[in-house]
Amino acid sequence: MDAACRRGERCIYFAFEESKSQIIRNMRSIGIDLDQWVSQGLLQFQASRPTLFGLEMHLVSMYKKVNDFKPQIVVLDPISNLTASGNFSEVKLMLTRMLDFLKHQNITALLLDLSSVSHIEQTGIGISSLIDTWITLKNIELNGERNRGLYLLKSRGMAHSNQIREFVLTDHGIELLDVYTGAAGVLTGSARYVQTEKEKAQMLFNKQEIERKRREIDRKRQLMEAAIADLKTAFEIEKDELETIIYQGELQLKVQDKYGEHLAILRKADDVE
Repeated sequence: MDAACRRGERCIYFAFEESKSQIIRNMRSIGIDLDQWVSQGLLQFQASRPTLFGLEMHLVSMYKKVNDFKPQIVVLDPISNLTASGNFSEVKLMLTRMLDFLKHQNITALLLDLSSVSHIEQTGIGISSLIDTWITLKNIELNGERNRGLYLLKSRGMAHSNQIREFVLTDHGIELLDVYTGAAGVLTGSARYVQTEKEKAQMLFNKQEIERKRREIDRKRQLMEAAIADLKTAFEIEKDELETIIYQGELQLKVQDKYGEHLAILRKADDVE
């Protein structure tokens, strides 16, 4: 409702349990000020006990209020209380007529229903087939604490997540926490925090280990390059020494050849004499 009113849309809230002042006070405790929208004429509350009228009179009254106020959003909270004025079949018929009326007027309806833990995935009124989007809120008990979870049981015509998301009530409204995607399953509250911190620490350790391995590779590369440089230096030194020996050997061969030629010439000269 707060978001709709911020967009300039008109909303009407049919309350069958709490009074207008109670709802405004409760919402103010989590940082949502609905009274400002009431003052601006964008939000209207219609609070009445289910036992005040019969179901038919409730339906007629809501028709009239909607036709007069012409809202874009209508809230019925909670529809489970209407069973105080009729049986399940009568309440289902009444709500079916109300939903048909709102759909014909292109009005978005938000219906709140209180379900027991054992029947959390079914409505006590039996109107689940009429609902386009079904949002389920549940308490999750784990490690000695209760936390709040939210998930979409169904949503016609649109893609939606199948994961349970934890939400918390803060001083600035309702805050949806990121979905826990680890291997430990669905965790909430302190268990979620502890597991998340463990995974962060493990991730940091893995990053540090990767960096250490990279530095080790660099050191081994440097050692290898230094060893190659030493081998090249030793090779060049030995090469110079061998080339000197080769040069000296070749020089000696040339000297011996010239000496042999000169000796042969001298011997021929001696023979002539």
